[in-house]
Amino acid sequence: MVDFDVVSLPETDHVAEGDTAPDFTRPLVDDEYWEDRALGDVVDGPTLLLFHPMDGAFQGTYLYNTVDDHGWADDLDVIGLSVSTPYAHKRLLAERADGVRIFSDPGAGVIEEYGLAHDIDGMTGITESRPAVFLLDADRTVEFAWVASEHPEFPDAEAIDDAVDRLVD
Repeated sequence: MVDFDVVSLPETDHVAEGDTAPDFTRPLVDDEYWEDRALGDVVDGPTLLLFHPMDGAFQGTYLYNTVDDHGWADDLDVIGLSVSTPYAHKRLLAERADGVRIFSDPGAGVIEEYGLAHDIDGMTGITESRPAVFLLDADRTVEFAWVASEHPEFPDAEAIDDAVDRLVD
């Protein structure tokens, strides 16, 4: 078993409940292809927007296994975002996250705008996203927000279920 040290992350001024999720355009990857898309053009109903570290990191794997286990992509649009390339996203989507699409943000500009940037210790110039979950309505208003305050930390899936139930029903 791998033993991880829990590290507190610095405070951040991130997107919060009641805010309008900032719009952006990045490559959006699905199980067939990718193309530049704007978040504002993709969100047309309840949407679960998931930020995660690089593809292959255990936090991302856990998050997408949770998406599959809870069937969230059956009830609403589920969209991820990380600094990984579209090629890495294609591999991830081939293994898990059925029905999910993932934005590629290798320059971390969107991650910065959302207040989620996390510089990786010991890796100069490498920034990734701290894990975060935002449930958006059709107008991109954030109805539920969870942002990791330590590493590693995972969202409460039952709290997400409850928020999805409130928005979808």
